[in-house]
Amino acid sequence: MFGFKPKATDSAAPHDKPAGDKADRPGLFQRLRAKLNRGDSWLTYDLANLLPGGRIDDTVLDELETRLITADVGVETTERVLAGLRKQVARNELGNLNALLDALRNSLLDVLRPAAVPLAIDPTALPFAILVVGVNGAGKTTTIGKLARRCKDEGLKVMLAAGDTFRAAAVEQLQIWGERNGVPVIAQAAGTDPAAVAFDGMQAARARGVQVLLADTAGRLHTQVNLMDELKKVKRVMARVDPRAPHEVLLVLDASQGQNALQQARLFNEALGVTGIVLTKLDGTAKGGIVLAIASELKLPIRFIGVGESAEDFEEFNADAFVDALLKRD
Repeated sequence: MFGFKPKATDSAAPHDKPAGDKADRPGLFQRLRAKLNRGDSWLTYDLANLLPGGRIDDTVLDELETRLITADVGVETTERVLAGLRKQVARNELGNLNALLDALRNSLLDVLRPAAVPLAIDPTALPFAILVVGVNGAGKTTTIGKLARRCKDEGLKVMLAAGDTFRAAAVEQLQIWGERNGVPVIAQAAGTDPAAVAFDGMQAARARGVQVLLADTAGRLHTQVNLMDELKKVKRVMARVDPRAPHEVLLVLDASQGQNALQQARLFNEALGVTGIVLTKLDGTAKGGIVLAIASELKLPIRFIGVGESAEDFEEFNADAFVDALLKRD
């Protein structure tokens, strides 16, 4: 078993925006910090002015509570984050702002670290099948393209299955990604049963000795029962080729959807047994607190996050770096 390892020599694919001089380009989490905090940290700005005589009290914690809840962290997760801080304040253990920030950082990390689990490819599974699901517009196809490139960079043989057979130009879009990444795409005519495409993909990948199969699916609302049943069928059919397949059910969520993304995750997980999450469009949300809510309430691995369109804006989730981005701490 092994996870994806970022490569310092990673270069932009033909579809990506020009990255400029890599030596001068800030790292993903530096860019994330800039996206989440346009100015000071939304979570910690101006807290010093709330400290009467420099003393930490309930007023400060109440302000933090408000900021977390309004940033899509949610009431349940916010209470979890602040519970330990309230006890420390009651025991007079937080003597100044720096002590409070250190305690807050540790509390946030307690929530996020268990979710920071990289995607691991089982080399005994041929192919290792990844079923990519999510609602319309979440970024599934783009995620598949970037994952295909990462797999190629790891030296893995990759294939794509164009299971979104209903959306206009969806197959063509995936084929473009396949061409640019130099990987084959299994596709059928528009309107074909997506389960048939997934089955053909599994068989073709096995016959060609492919190590990773990335199977696209049509975007659907999590409330559309018939379409969720269709996904269950796709999953069952893949298991006919390999009883363990799909080895990963990867849910792509648009982070800018806030608490709605959390509800999507709940229902997709109930229907399919999600094994990993990709959070896209963190550059399109002002705060990113939904990451904390998903980690705390669902306890599902967050595999990757995305903060833009280029390959460099897509990376494995790193809890420490994400928290430091929230707090604007080096």
